[in-house]
Amino acid sequence: MCQLLGMNCNVPTDICFSFEGFSSRGGKTDEHRDGWGIAFFEGVGCRIFLDEKPSVLSPIAELVRQYPIKSTHVIAHIRKATFGVVALENCHPFQRELWGRYWVFAHNGDLPDFDPENTPFYHPVGQTDSERAFCLILNTLRQSFPAGKPPLSQLYPILQAVTRTIANSGSFNYLLSDGEHFFAHCSTKLCYVVRQAPFAAAHLIDADITVDFQELTTPRDRVAIITTVPLTDNEAWTTLQPGELLVFQDGLPLASDVLGDG
Repeated sequence: MCQLLGMNCNVPTDICFSFEGFSSRGGKTDEHRDGWGIAFFEGVGCRIFLDEKPSVLSPIAELVRQYPIKSTHVIAHIRKATFGVVALENCHPFQRELWGRYWVFAHNGDLPDFDPENTPFYHPVGQTDSERAFCLILNTLRQSFPAGKPPLSQLYPILQAVTRTIANSGSFNYLLSDGEHFFAHCSTKLCYVVRQAPFAAAHLIDADITVDFQELTTPRDRVAIITTVPLTDNEAWTTLQPGELLVFQDGLPLASDVLGDG
């Protein structure tokens, strides 16, 4: 299956360290060789890089590893194809506009026989079950709130309901963001770590690289890294439970009472 990587933080931060380890899994330390992609929110803009080549062989991935793009919301994906050919249109993350904002989505898992009929506005371009699921999510949100983006306490239950419906068709781990809120859903496997003061050193599993974040941060900084499988071997990663839908903001998961789920 594919793997996911996300970052949410309270100040613009680069993801070079985490992406170094993550991209190694795209053909070097793991088998996800069928394309990759990464999206960076920068203000209301969104910078996306996609390539159907394995991330370990992609010159674009090398650019991302070396170029410290700073963002508060990042979503990345390495693909092992199960639905759809190896092609650019099937590379995650996918992007659409809703309520005057870009929305970005990446999925890990399989949704056998998932083919929703109700697609009044958003339509898939490629052949993946993932893009069909993304279109259903956005169509549901658009129909539920035609006047614009509602408060999170109203949006969250609708997103949770459509997520559960889709998850009934298979495994549905995903990352979703509009640059304001960062959503992470676990169906089978997803985890996160929050880096904040007092900062310490972190060592990658997929490359012999260590970074001491105390030298690169201020005491006010806070960064959440969300991924399919832990990227470091000396940090305490929190495992999401199946069916759990977290919302991250400013580098922390929000409490359930904020989401109208208490």
